Amino acid sequence: MRDPHRTPLVAAPAVPPEPSPLPCCPVCDERPERISWRQRPGLPVVLVFEPCDHRWTSSTAPVLTVTPPPAAHRAGGA
Repeated sequence: MRDPHRTPLVAAPAVPPEPSPLPCCPVCDERPERISWRQRPGLPVVLVFEPCDHRWTSSTAPVLTVTPPPAAHRAGGA
């Protein structure tokens, strides 16, 4: 008899993903290379995730922040 509570094992990715300052696309969960946004008076904000070209609407504009580069880049490391 099989164990009904057994969960299948999943292999970890060969190369861990690099951290990204951009959030993942809410439609396909992929990391975008760029996010553009447009807002017209009285209409919701439209976010466009590139290169997947999915669109997402939001009632508020995105919060933009500037973060320092990783320590390896600041120290001139590889």
